[in-house]
Amino acid sequence: MQKSTRPQFGSTFETIMYPFLLLVLMWTLHLLQHLSPKYLYNWGILPKDWVGLRGVVFAPLLHGADSFGHILNNSLPIAVLLGATIYFYREVAGKVFFFSWISSGLLVWLFAQNTGSFHIGMSSVIYALAGFLFVSGTIRKHSSLQAISLFVTFVYGSMIWGVFPLEERVSWEGHLTGLLTGIALAFIYRKKGIQQPKYQYEIEREMGIEPPDLEGMWLENIRIAEERAEALRNQENQPQVQVFVYDYVPKTKPVQVDNSLPNVPYDLKPPSNL
Repeated sequence: MQKSTRPQFGSTFETIMYPFLLLVLMWTLHLLQHLSPKYLYNWGILPKDWVGLRGVVFAPLLHGADSFGHILNNSLPIAVLLGATIYFYREVAGKVFFFSWISSGLLVWLFAQNTGSFHIGMSSVIYALAGFLFVSGTIRKHSSLQAISLFVTFVYGSMIWGVFPLEERVSWEGHLTGLLTGIALAFIYRKKGIQQPKYQYEIEREMGIEPPDLEGMWLENIRIAEERAEALRNQENQPQVQVFVYDYVPKTKPVQVDNSLPNVPYDLKPPSNL
């Protein structure tokens, strides 16, 4: 039984290029914050404020300007997770990234408490991609996707603590909404992209070609073999019957030889005067 094998992974070039371009944009804006007299964090998300709604688009690109720790902590995870999404889910990678960006920001704007602080950083998108990769690899039952799911668990599993309000100045609302967004996207796009490999008979059945009933044939052969074995056992258990065959040979009379007749030689010739 052969399985259908079709290459559906993304290209290595795209896997490297798009995360690299995103990092360039992030770091360019971060350096501009150090050179500009005005901080760009005002373009972040301010919950339940119409002006702060613009942060849904710009907040993931902005990071704390007081140090490089914030952007450094987000650079490697977003590059790895975005690259994995592009390579293993090329068909839906763009949609997943777009809705992870927009949906997590909208949920923060709608449900987070407005304390006068702006929510900035790529963390919400990182949590969305991590949740998508983990859940999607689990429900699709594909070996490569399951491997990525385990990778996310082992490398970024400790991020789960970020969805709780344990630290100040950390947008746990963004982490939580990002994770929920990624899980939702995993179920929404579960039928697209790479799926569990199908056996050849499954493909033929979808095409309307009924495969032979191999199991039925196998059971029938077993039944016939059992019947033959039972017949042999019954034959061995029966008593042996000896059959004697008698041939009737009729009795014949012996041939009488008349010794009174003269012996005539076989080479006797007739008289010449006849």
